[in-house]
Amino acid sequence: MSPIERPRLRFGANYTPSQSWMYSWMDLDLDEVRRDFAGLAELGLDHVRVLPLWPVLQPNRTWVRPQAVDDVRRVVDAAAEHGLDASVDVIQGHLSSFDFVPAWLGSWHRTNMFTDPDAVAGQVLLVERLAAGLVDAPNFLGLTLGNELNQFSGDPHPSPMRADAGQVTRWLEALLGAAEATAPGKEHLHSAYDAVWYLDDHPFAPTHVARAGALTSIHSWVFNGTAQRYGGRSFESDHHAEYLIELSRAFATDPGRPVWLQEVGAPLNCMSADEAPGFLEATVRSAATTENLWGVTWWCSHDVPRRFGDFPELEYSLGLIDSDRRAKPIGRRLAEVAADLRSSPPATPARTVGVVVDVDADDLPDSRGSLGPGGAVFEAWMALAREGAHPALVLSSAVDAGSLAARGIAELVRVPQDGPRAVYQAVNTVVPEAASR
Repeated sequence: MSPIERPRLRFGANYTPSQSWMYSWMDLDLDEVRRDFAGLAELGLDHVRVLPLWPVLQPNRTWVRPQAVDDVRRVVDAAAEHGLDASVDVIQGHLSSFDFVPAWLGSWHRTNMFTDPDAVAGQVLLVERLAAGLVDAPNFLGLTLGNELNQFSGDPHPSPMRADAGQVTRWLEALLGAAEATAPGKEHLHSAYDAVWYLDDHPFAPTHVARAGALTSIHSWVFNGTAQRYGGRSFESDHHAEYLIELSRAFATDPGRPVWLQEVGAPLNCMSADEAPGFLEATVRSAATTENLWGVTWWCSHDVPRRFGDFPELEYSLGLIDSDRRAKPIGRRLAEVAADLRSSPPATPARTVGVVVDVDADDLPDSRGSLGPGGAVFEAWMALAREGAHPALVLSSAVDAGSLAARGIAELVRVPQDGPRAVYQAVNTVVPEAASR
């Protein structure tokens, strides 16, 4: 098969305000926002993901602060002034190791955001109010329900609000349905961290990510065991985002479903600052070989200022731009790579070899551990990719001739069901030397 032509990729950043981080939502200074957006526009970015804090938006279950919704709209409008489209998260939720959960879900009022009908109704209210405040903004892309909300649903969260897969499905349907009803036709979606792919018994399933909402969202971090096992600038780390994108495509039922690499960064607990620009370029160029990729949104726009305490050390260094609004080498590298990929859009190579993922009748993986770094499926895919094969991933429920032909897959690779399984880990600590293979 000949390579597949693809639409122009989009490049953006997850917006972390340079002066007061997300605490800026408590007392918004729009001039500071404009200065931040000017720097992102200078790098040639075309969109931002905006992340307002849930307790600021909705301090009471039945009351959404009009001023807070207005502030979000003002930030979206400021983005437009600098030629930036904006996607907006709703339930925030969790950011950079901190949980931002309103008082009506905790302590004396403790309940479950996924299963309590009143709590779900409160979240629907917030989705509706925020969507209504943004629907007529010309640069508004759509809502993401929140940042990696699956981390609240089970282990290893220290105080999880437990749910099962069916309850997660109903929660997603309620919130995404409210978004579509209030702001129809926008790109509404939800995000999940990689436990959804790698952690057995996690209540959010791969099918939730690959089938609910208008796009599939991928959050790729190599401190999840990839860098610990193989090294921060290993082939496996450089191709981890591509692997997750291809894994998501295996679970999608719509062959044309867009995939958004919504969050990916270069954590300096896995690599040196000098290595980070090369990691960015390798990651972006590798991801750009995948079919239906909507775009890449780097984490994050600006470093966390050092005056704020208790963040994991790597959070102070993840920005494309530092907290004094100076573009860093990694930011300049993204500008160069984005310009190159826009001027010469890459053709996606045909993926004629597919690694089989064994699933049950509900398309739940028999072993999510086999999918993670060090697992049998992960290892088989990486070995083929290293040989230049551009492998796909295929569910065992979709290995019929018609499904394979539709994807252009001519050869299957199966791994032993008793093959290696990864133990899920996601750590923001110093990464040791790569383990021997």
